[in-house]
Amino acid sequence: MAEESKEEVTTTDAADAAEASEATESGQTLAQAVGSGVDAQAGNAAGTEAKRTTRRAEKVGVVASDKMEKTCVVRVDRLIKHPKYRRYVRRTSKFMAHNEKGATVGDKVRIVETRPISAHKRWRVVEIIQKAEK
Repeated sequence: MAEESKEEVTTTDAADAAEASEATESGQTLAQAVGSGVDAQAGNAAGTEAKRTTRRAEKVGVVASDKMEKTCVVRVDRLIKHPKYRRYVRRTSKFMAHNEKGATVGDKVRIVETRPISAHKRWRVVEIIQKAEK
């Protein structure tokens, strides 16, 4: 009984393939012959491209240097557990960020990943969370 259903499936697949090959000879493309509801272009039914849904990486850190024009160095601290001693150890990373907001040394800022702006800048300051106390 199971063998009969397998034979039916293979015969219908062969019939569909034969119809598709006949249709392609008459001038239609294979995509048009197999599924008329299938859109030939990538995107949605209107033919426009789908919007990217990926989120850009965000980090929060403290401005360590603002001596450059429109650039600041942001220090981002993170805690990791030491593999042997099982204590938390502070690790620091420094990122060069495009600074249009006017952040100064000591400000707590949020930076977001962006396209390469220069040889070392791949981040940009989105907002100043807390101004430094002076």
